[in-house]
Amino acid sequence: MGGLGWQELLIVMVIIMIIFGAGKLPDVARSLGQGVKEFKKESSDLGGTIASSSSTGATTTTTVERERGTDGRVIETREMRAEEI
Repeated sequence: MGGLGWQELLIVMVIIMIIFGAGKLPDVARSLGQGVKEFKKESSDLGGTIASSSSTGATTTTTVERERGTDGRVIETREMRAEEI
């Protein structure tokens, strides 16, 4: 019950060639490659953004207000830093 063997991969490739045709197969592979390349680029950009914001010490504050709700419970208002959340 491991991965796909060479027989299964051969069957999958034949089915793909039947569905897309031999002429469109390079276009499909090219589009898939570009999609993977773009995904990797965006994920590395996102990782760099997260790392740079945490290394610069940037903080986000959220204001929480204190008031008495209609049910009588007290709702607190104060500013919280991102580290506290």
